[in-house]
Amino acid sequence: MKKLVFAVLLVMSLLAFTAAAAEMTGYISDAKCAKDVAKAESDAHAGCAAGCAKKGAALVFVSGGKVYKLDDQAKVQDHAGHKVTITGKVDGETLKIDSVKM
Repeated sequence: MKKLVFAVLLVMSLLAFTAAAAEMTGYISDAKCAKDVAKAESDAHAGCAAGCAKKGAALVFVSGGKVYKLDDQAKVQDHAGHKVTITGKVDGETLKIDSVKM
């Protein structure tokens, strides 16, 4: 019985840890250009990302060589091409945004 209680507590602790909000720094890019991660993770790409965003391209968050879909495009629309810090939760390949700051 003690082993079962311990196992349940361990699993619950791990779930609580993964659900915690994280702060990540990276670039807001358009999904098409983010296929070239090195390009998307540079200040030189800002103009292109902003232009694609104005044309309606889906925006993504690029950080540490990974590309994350965003759950709320409106929160990042004004930051296309910018280096930002996002507070939120990663759920698979999607970043659930709590806040965005430059």
